[in-house]
Amino acid sequence: MIGLVPADKLADYVGKEIGSSEWFQVDQDRIDQFADATLDHQFIHVDSEKATPLFGSTIAHGFLSLSLIPHLTAQAVLAPENLKHVFNYGLDKVRFVNPVNVGSKVRTHSKVVSVDDKGDGRYLMKTEVVMEIEGQEKPAYVAETLSMFIT
Repeated sequence: MIGLVPADKLADYVGKEIGSSEWFQVDQDRIDQFADATLDHQFIHVDSEKATPLFGSTIAHGFLSLSLIPHLTAQAVLAPENLKHVFNYGLDKVRFVNPVNVGSKVRTHSKVVSVDDKGDGRYLMKTEVVMEIEGQEKPAYVAETLSMFIT
């Protein structure tokens, strides 16, 4: 975790690791709640009997895994001093590489890709976020997130 730095120094962190989150377990209750919230009840997420021959168990929705980014990356932060607001500005790329089986523990690793000074105290940071699955070689996903900082 780097923490707060002077806004004019944000670009100094391009290419550098911000840090990693703690491990987080993805359980069936969370998967079921996500299925209910998104109306995505595909059997690979909610029916263990049908999903097991394909994946060994049910798997988390890719978008559920992606939605954990704010919680997990909040544990390893780089942001400008005098921060007033930060907004999720979107994603540039997402690749789902490996399914997250129910009961898996995951964590994120973040690295600064770019920082653009947009003027008027606004800074757009692109961060590469990789979700690691405990005990797996391949990550769950690699994503490029965009955050708009307002100072």
